[in-house]
Amino acid sequence: MASTTSGLQIPSLAGQVSDAEWQARVDLAAAYRLVAWFRWDDLVFTHITARVPGTEDQFLINPYGLLFDEITASSLVKVDLQGRKVGDTPFDINPAGFTIHSAIHAARHDAGCVLHTHTLNGVAVSAQKGGVLPLSQQSIFVLSSLGYHDYEGVALREDEKPRLVRDLGEHTYLMLRNHGLLTVGATVADAFLAMYLFETVCTIQLRAQSGGGELVPVDAALIQGAARQAREVTRGQGAGALAWPGLLRRLDRLDPGYRH
Repeated sequence: MASTTSGLQIPSLAGQVSDAEWQARVDLAAAYRLVAWFRWDDLVFTHITARVPGTEDQFLINPYGLLFDEITASSLVKVDLQGRKVGDTPFDINPAGFTIHSAIHAARHDAGCVLHTHTLNGVAVSAQKGGVLPLSQQSIFVLSSLGYHDYEGVALREDEKPRLVRDLGEHTYLMLRNHGLLTVGATVADAFLAMYLFETVCTIQLRAQSGGGELVPVDAALIQGAARQAREVTRGQGAGALAWPGLLRRLDRLDPGYRH
């Protein structure tokens, strides 16, 4: 069975790949649709990747040229860490997306998913010298695991990879200066929920600053306990595990076509 996307007949890969890979494809396609639904997309110019289960050197990335609300599980492109496509596909991939994501997947074996956006709020805060400020309850969770990477132009050069990896370190959140936001997670759900939080923090910060009044910062000591509090408030499950099933139900009500 084939699904139609952008006038192209895309054969379904259900039953043609392992059950684990198919589930990763469905979750990743869902993340693309949700990014579009939340209006975090930048036409076709940002990326979310997921490691192919059971591999250390293969990941799934968006087909370059499809809008995020057109992406399906079967249209995702499987590539290796050298950028070679694995399997038959008519689609190319974004070279800048490959540079950023291949660097992180190669270095962070715990990163099952890497999510990168160019949202207006995220880029605006990334251009502020102070970066993320401790202005909200949400901000303490981001600040407890945040790195910064200085802008080096469009991410096309191999020699930028070690600096990306260094600046991300063991963090969950990376602010790409003058560029946007990036999150990692063990699962697609975890990376998505981290981005939801990151984007929310940037939005709150800009709105607070636009009010023109004196801002009240959160006590820096509270940031130190943020990770423990996050575990407590999610009963040890993590925000991804709690919220993801509901997000999938929302998508299924809107358009279940991502599952094809």
